[in-house]
Amino acid sequence: MEPNELAVRLHNFRIEHRDLDFALDAIRAQGTPDQLQAARLKKRKLRLKDEIMRLETMQIPDIIA
Repeated sequence: MEPNELAVRLHNFRIEHRDLDFALDAIRAQGTPDQLQAARLKKRKLRLKDEIMRLETMQIPDIIA
């Protein structure tokens, strides 16, 4: 994967992760929050976090010691 492509994907995942925060806040603000929907969003958010961390690791150059 090229560095520019990696940076774009990383940026898009971070935006989606942040948007999920807003969506979860909106669900919590409802009188009776939809627990199933909240759980799905949380799972998606965790998967995104893992993918973000994986992509960030890919940005670090390999150093031969």
